[in-house]
Amino acid sequence: MPIGACLVAEAAERAGHRVRVLDLMFAKDPLRALTSELSKTDPRVIGLSVRNIDNNDMQNPVAFFKDLKPMITAIRSTTRATVVLGGAAVSVMPEELLRYTGTDWAVLGDGEVVFPQLLASLSDGELPNEVPGIAWFQDNIFRKNTGYIARFSDGYLAPDFHRWIHVHDYLSRLSTIPIQTKLGCHFKCVYCTYRKIEGDDYRLCDPLRVVDTIKNLAARGLRDIEFVDNVFNSPYDHALAICKGLARVRPDVRLQSLELNPLFIDDILLTAMEEAGFVGVGITVESASDVVLNGLQKGFTVEHVQKAAEVVRRHPLPCLWIFMLGGPGETKETVQDTLRFADQCIRTKDVVFFNVGIRVYPGTELERSARSEGVLALPPEEMLEPVFYISPALDLDWLANTLHNALATHMNYVDSKIIGLSFLPTLNRLGYRIGITPPLWRHTRFIRRGLRLFGMDV
Repeated sequence: MPIGACLVAEAAERAGHRVRVLDLMFAKDPLRALTSELSKTDPRVIGLSVRNIDNNDMQNPVAFFKDLKPMITAIRSTTRATVVLGGAAVSVMPEELLRYTGTDWAVLGDGEVVFPQLLASLSDGELPNEVPGIAWFQDNIFRKNTGYIARFSDGYLAPDFHRWIHVHDYLSRLSTIPIQTKLGCHFKCVYCTYRKIEGDDYRLCDPLRVVDTIKNLAARGLRDIEFVDNVFNSPYDHALAICKGLARVRPDVRLQSLELNPLFIDDILLTAMEEAGFVGVGITVESASDVVLNGLQKGFTVEHVQKAAEVVRRHPLPCLWIFMLGGPGETKETVQDTLRFADQCIRTKDVVFFNVGIRVYPGTELERSARSEGVLALPPEEMLEPVFYISPALDLDWLANTLHNALATHMNYVDSKIIGLSFLPTLNRLGYRIGITPPLWRHTRFIRRGLRLFGMDV
């Protein structure tokens, strides 16, 4: 569910503006839906929320940003509204997206804080170029304002989703309700953009506020809740306090998080998560080779990964292990190390996800490494189109065949090709109708075996 867009809409409404959200997620013809909406309204400001530039999938890349141009053409030909670009994607590549779209302003950072300030300036007939967190072009020169933005100061964590979107459309596809308990990231993974989006200083929400928010969501019938922090269990004490607080009140919810770091996994935390109502967790490991982990600057070692696996085996909580093959220093030997770990240390009831290649974004350490290795020559302004890194020491055909063979013999393994199958949305809706609850990945073995009975090679 689009928590960011809904938070921004609600913040703008609380600031005194009349706001309407047009959610295009399930529109059969998004452009037609937009033009229909514009024919019925005459907005002064239109905000476009863009979460992802592309799908981060080297095997089947899809560039989402290209959907923006026809929309902006329709807006410009129909209205005189000021057009503002926002969302996580914009914080990753603001200059490139502003130039590509030709929009008037871009919001960097926390939209629910910045966007109302931008609207206040426009309402007063002023240019918002003094507002912190705004980017724009002036005389064809890219400009942006930076500055500290206080978030969570009022404890406001979740919007009234029913107010802005058709919630059932999401629930019927086994979607979870997102909640964020912190912003910022202390880790320095070479490929990651979270520090650019949220900053490197932690901004923590009061654990009691988190518990109250989840109780309120449950009271409104929203029970499948996912913590979407970039790393849920760091800081460790903050995550533990939230879990213990939930365990005390035990609201009628099913919780999950796919962003656990193996550095901070122990029996105390997993027990607290189980008592809080977690039904699934994901551990982002990336590799089971110290060479690759060092190259990715993950901040942990294979020893930490192995200890995390030992802890997980002592608990009934289902686990999704997430790996990324092809990073700096990856070779045939390091790939085999990772596959050996997955085979020997991960329970067959758990699920293993393999991604191949790493999306390269401007300004990351991976971009600098790729240029120094001679595998990237494109200038940053041409990197909106998906650009991927694969270790020069790795043969891509060998990797594809090796991974294919591993998936063929392990029914609990998946990759991006499998999760991108066209019929999976239908499978989600069918699961909802027969009473299956998220996360669907818990049933990977049974789904894959069932589909094979129907002759599908998945």
